Order: sequence, then structure tokens, then C-alpha cells
Amino acid sequence: MNEDASNHPMREVLGRWKAAFDGHRSAAMADLFTPDTLFQGFGPAVVSGREAVRAYYEAVPAERSAHVADVQGYRIGEGLAGGFADVTFRDPDGWAVAVHLSLVLVRDGDDWRIRQYHVSRLAADD
Repeated sequence: MNEDASNHPMREVLGRWKAAFDGHRSAAMADLFTPDTLFQGFGPAVVSGREAVRAYYEAVPAERSAHVADVQGYRIGEGLAGGFADVTFRDPDGWAVAVHLSLVLVRDGDDWRIRQYHVSRLAADD
């Protein structure tokens, strides 16, 4: 990141995202997204809207957590930002999946919201 990485919107949004994910708070998770968000999680289908995001996270087992690392970001003006992070989803039984997460963020008043969300699974040999 070219600017102070600790103040970049990616860090702030991913901090709130991780807290909501780890707390299995699907309504709080959906609130992080714009009303017209485009979202592609583990499934092949792209879904749109906060209700679809809420339903997606509602189906995630409550014992799963997310570890976020290597956050990289960029800004385009004052109201648009984006970037990438490495995320590993885990549960206490040893299940783990590593992904690259990409986000496009838009400013919404004093907050940032996720406009586009996409995960790509990492192959075991990556």
C-alpha cells in the first residue's frame, strides 16, 4: 500500500468483516455490504444484494473462523478503494481452506462498504 497501511479502508473493513464472521453475526456481516453488492463466495454463482449476503453467511457453520493476512490495497479518489488479502477459513476439527479475497469498497458517509466481494480458492500446491 502506498499510504499508511494501518489507516487504509481495506484494513478497517476487513477488521469489521472478521469480527462479524468469527461472531457468526450474519446481519452485521450483511450491513458491511452495499445494497447492490456483487458477491461470489465459495459457490460458482454470483449473487447480488445484502439479503443474499446475509443468507450466505447464515449458512456458514458457527464454529468457523477467519484468519486475515497480507492485506494490500489501493484507492481511486476519496470514495473508491479496493485490494486483496489472504484469508484462511478454519474450524476446530482441523478443516481449513485458504483463499485470495478481493474487495471493491465504496465510501458511504463516514463508513466504507463492500461493493464487490470475490474469493478464489488456493490449490494445495500454491
